[in-house]
Amino acid sequence: MEWVKPLGGIGEHAARPVEPAQLDAIDLQLLLLLSQDARISQRSLARELGMSAPAVADRIARLHRQGVIEGYGVRLNWSALGYPTIAYLTVTAGQGFEQGTIMTKLAALPEVEEVMIVTGGVDMVVRVRVRDHTHLRELLINGVWQIEGIQRTDTSLSVAENKPKNSASELLADMLRRTEQG
Repeated sequence: MEWVKPLGGIGEHAARPVEPAQLDAIDLQLLLLLSQDARISQRSLARELGMSAPAVADRIARLHRQGVIEGYGVRLNWSALGYPTIAYLTVTAGQGFEQGTIMTKLAALPEVEEVMIVTGGVDMVVRVRVRDHTHLRELLINGVWQIEGIQRTDTSLSVAENKPKNSASELLADMLRRTEQG
């Protein structure tokens, strides 16, 4: 029997790290404004930054090419959509199974928001969003536990969460402060 390296193929399944882009204070200010309102017009951005709209468009295009801006999205109120329950699953993979393959199969389940391979006593932490206890039960029985290689799971229900913060905005503001301080 051929020995499988449990983390050997992880690079094929996980997001690839990229080299940090070289950003100046204007780039950071532009990203900060976009993180606060992704629908802001280029004309408004230009006015805020004291630049021309074409110059702003060029910077945004460069930030896309560099992979700094990956896309634009919307924040949803999942409770209003009937999915108020968040659960965290810790997953232990069976010996000899590739964790990257398990990670990909978990991520393919619609209820799964994120899958992280972690250090410590378990192999993965999975955040899921479900309608209720019955939905969670169905997800575990018919989805998660059907994935070959999963040896064990533990489930923790979230009983309260902070209102989601705009961590992108906070980190960008901190980066901008550091850049301006020298």
